[in-house]
Amino acid sequence: MYNIWGDNLKNYIADYKNNRLSKHQIVSRSKEKSDSLNTEFKKIFKAELKKVNLGYDVDFKMNLTSVVLLDKVKNDTIFSAGKKELRLFGEDFEDKNAKTINNAKWFSEQEFVEKIKDEIKINTFDLEVKTENKIVIKDWKSIVYKRMAFLFFASVLIFLIVIGLLYYAIKNLITQKKITAIKTDFINNITHELKTPLATLSIASKSLKKEEIKNNEVIFNSTLNIVDRQNERLQKLIDQVMTNSLSSREIILNKEQVIDNEYFKNLIDDFKLSVQQQDVTIVNKVCSAEVLLRIDKFHFTTALLNILENAVKYGSASIKITIETKHINGEYCINITDNGIGIPEKNLPLIFDKFYRVTEGNLHNVKGLGLGLYYTNQIIKAHNGSIALHSQLHKGTTFTIKTPIN
Repeated sequence: MYNIWGDNLKNYIADYKNNRLSKHQIVSRSKEKSDSLNTEFKKIFKAELKKVNLGYDVDFKMNLTSVVLLDKVKNDTIFSAGKKELRLFGEDFEDKNAKTINNAKWFSEQEFVEKIKDEIKINTFDLEVKTENKIVIKDWKSIVYKRMAFLFFASVLIFLIVIGLLYYAIKNLITQKKITAIKTDFINNITHELKTPLATLSIASKSLKKEEIKNNEVIFNSTLNIVDRQNERLQKLIDQVMTNSLSSREIILNKEQVIDNEYFKNLIDDFKLSVQQQDVTIVNKVCSAEVLLRIDKFHFTTALLNILENAVKYGSASIKITIETKHINGEYCINITDNGIGIPEKNLPLIFDKFYRVTEGNLHNVKGLGLGLYYTNQIIKAHNGSIALHSQLHKGTTFTIKTPIN
């Protein structure tokens, strides 16, 4: 189509050389010819654009920028666009949003018949035609915004993933650090716990070798009793560590029926005997109405004693412990309250964790392995019960145990 238009332009130039057309007429007729071809041109363009499948609509136009007759003496400008181009093909749109994709220039040497003073001659002219191709992307801002939005959300997603991975890594690092600290703390504590009976055993065993000890039956038997007690103490420490490796599902219970009043009376009497050298007052508020409990007496007693021993370990100068029971809706509730130093609020969620102790560092004012309350929690769970605590710093602690009556 461009070639058809070009051939017509050459004919118009030939008429111009014979003074049959003016420059304005050349431009006008060229525009009419391009308009007549443009309808078919746009159909073909849209069909080809559809094949490419860009994903967005594009408008195209070809502008005529200049038509110049070249001469050795002086060039003759037929058309010069200046600030306003002449559209040949494509859509008519404003150039402010358009993008120039290429500039084209073609030359042609054309023969034409020229009549000079009744004489007909065949002459030639050199023609230079310049065109400019432009496109505009329809609704390009929306396309850019959509692509930017996709990149933005993709970037945000990647950023969140990176933050999530960083958080996960830091959390794992902190957890590992805490586990390492707990392990170190446990090793230091158990080393401290084992040192005392081992040292006593060492002294006692060396004493048994002395002749004056061998010859004195009373001292000899007393030393043997020390060896037995320290050996028993070591055995209990080892059993405590091994037993606390079990979860609530792994604890085997041998349940039996006990009367609550009698059970708690014996428990309190035995505990008073073990702390008789300390200023400990135990208030018995066990419900007067008898209730039959089905529990593993050994394990359940161990769980309660762990709580009572902690109340003494972390108690004030004058220790007061209150044991109160009640039964509501098929549940037996035990409240053990002390007037001790209490537990900081930040430590409450961790109090039943294995090896966890509120006091930090290698040296502890109170001896222990951080296993008592963990084991207590496992025993209560094995009885299908629950344990909770409420504590205020310097105001004491209350443990609440709930177990099914039947």
